[in-house]
Amino acid sequence: MIRSVPALLVLALGAACSPEAGERAVPPTGQVAYLRHCASCHGSEGRGDGPVAASLARLPSDLTRIAQRNGGRFDESAVMAFIDGERVVAEHGPRDMPVWGAAFQREHSARKEPWPAYIALLEVRSLVDYLRSIQEP
Repeated sequence: MIRSVPALLVLALGAACSPEAGERAVPPTGQVAYLRHCASCHGSEGRGDGPVAASLARLPSDLTRIAQRNGGRFDESAVMAFIDGERVVAEHGPRDMPVWGAAFQREHSARKEPWPAYIALLEVRSLVDYLRSIQEP
């Protein structure tokens, strides 16, 4: 019995690390997700100066100053709720930004990935972690 446990672990790890499993289950890093989904409006450095920013009715936020606008505190749960679409900030007016949590979930569902809601949540989480990393004093 003791010898069969390592063998099962090796088999499970092999299956989990196969290219097909890895491609479906691993969300992109926060920076990759940011550049793919957010940079067109917020800019590659998060300053609100993306290539389509000028064409929007309201300029995108400078994401490097989230903590500064919040008294020096980066409220990750609020940022996560805003990206995910759970929270609409009234002061921001109508929601111009896509509801990324739902968009990520649809994308993962369309690819028939297991646990699309969970993977979408991880993708939003990775974006929040990336945004925390680009905060300026």
